[in-house]
Amino acid sequence: MEKGARQRNNTEKNHPGGSKSETGSGEGGVALKKEIGLVSACGIIVGNIIGSGIFVSPKGVLENAGSVGLALIVWIVTGLITAVGALCYAELGVTIPKSGGDYSYVKDIFGGLAGFLRLWIAVLVIYPTNQAVIALTFSNYVLQPLFPTCFPPESGLRLLAAVCLLLLTWVNCSSVRWATRVQDVFTAGKLLALGLIIIMGVVQICKGQYFWLEPKNAFENFQEPDIGLIALAFLQGSFAYGGWNFLNYVTEELVDPYKNLPRAIFISIPLVTFVYVFANVAYVTAMSPQELLASNAVAVTFGEKLLGVMAWIMPISVALSTFGGVNGSLFTSSRLFFAGAREGHLPSVLAMIHVKRCTPIPALLFTCISTLLMLVTSDMYTLINYVGFINYLFYGITIAGQIVLRWKKPNIPRPIKVNLLFPIIYLLFWAFLLVFSLWSEPVVCGTGLAIMLTGVPVYFLGVYWQHKPRVVDPGEPEDVCGRVSQGGGGLRDGGGDA
Repeated sequence: MEKGARQRNNTEKNHPGGSKSETGSGEGGVALKKEIGLVSACGIIVGNIIGSGIFVSPKGVLENAGSVGLALIVWIVTGLITAVGALCYAELGVTIPKSGGDYSYVKDIFGGLAGFLRLWIAVLVIYPTNQAVIALTFSNYVLQPLFPTCFPPESGLRLLAAVCLLLLTWVNCSSVRWATRVQDVFTAGKLLALGLIIIMGVVQICKGQYFWLEPKNAFENFQEPDIGLIALAFLQGSFAYGGWNFLNYVTEELVDPYKNLPRAIFISIPLVTFVYVFANVAYVTAMSPQELLASNAVAVTFGEKLLGVMAWIMPISVALSTFGGVNGSLFTSSRLFFAGAREGHLPSVLAMIHVKRCTPIPALLFTCISTLLMLVTSDMYTLINYVGFINYLFYGITIAGQIVLRWKKPNIPRPIKVNLLFPIIYLLFWAFLLVFSLWSEPVVCGTGLAIMLTGVPVYFLGVYWQHKPRVVDPGEPEDVCGRVSQGGGGLRDGGGDA
């Protein structure tokens, strides 16, 4: 990497927002380039939402919903709530146009400690663990055809997952355009695979195989209805829709974000909802609820029942889907760590970008290394359960911040302004989910809170304590990349508080 000159001059001090140009540099320093158009923006949303979830999670939704009809309603309602949340995030994204997503919004609205805790739990567990699980799912489905009568060896799974992570980290370090092209291609691939499932479902319906879609059968309960289980069904569905907020992490790199951010949401969320609902319709045309619940890989079982000798298409489709999911997660999570370093909440080296490639290479390498470390841990699913409650808690806190911001700063420019009914509906839905999650799983949720609260002493010692002894804080590192300009405007005049 080339050495970049320090550019925190008097101009930057007077104008901390820093101007950017299309070449990636401006008067305030090197900046992220605006290279993400509408198609790539849709690819990021769709690619991050549709991972391995739709191929395996229908079992969890159906198991908790208790009937096929209620399960389909859960998928539809969760898609609508996701769209509401995404629109609320769109307003925040253009009101506080900084990369970092909900971390940046929580920090600017509620202060440094709240923002740091969101960043802390994301850095510590959420993103490394999720990326490791997706990479392991990718390697499992790639190797599965090679081991038809047994499970693939664990060492092989971890090695292939590591190769996947290293390859995609190299692509993301090399070029934003390459990374978005990979995302576009694999998003198209996974949509084609899901399109195949939906078409096969339509063929089944035309053949008269729709017994479980008839109302009297669809709403036949195979277990006693329970409000707590219904809440868990919504939670399972919400996990499958996870990733809807990732475009807000790269707001500074969007071409014309005021137009493309809401357009990408209006295109992507309804598309994902359509695909999810009709994929589940297709599943029940080939399998009874009992067969679906007995399967650990619904799409693979579906393919075995209908595709015959072509059943290998399904594991390959899941592998393509998860490969794109790893790429999208690396792309967006590195921007979160980059944004945290720029605000002084992580080591300043992570706030550097390459002076020619305009990619946050240190943040990408940090993301990759932390994910590789997770590959040595076997109990990652428990960690996901621990932090899932906190992740969704911060979604609610972020959207509550939208209401607080309307009250505190009613006159700041809002290129997108949604009706306040949207955040209120979203908050009511998430309150329902969180209350019943806490009631159903107090130990898991309490452990998640404990992990998050370990960040409080770290914040006060590492961030709040400004005048540390030299032995504790040796100063800023030598520049190995260009120092990024303070991109995007915060809530204060001239930009965010670095």
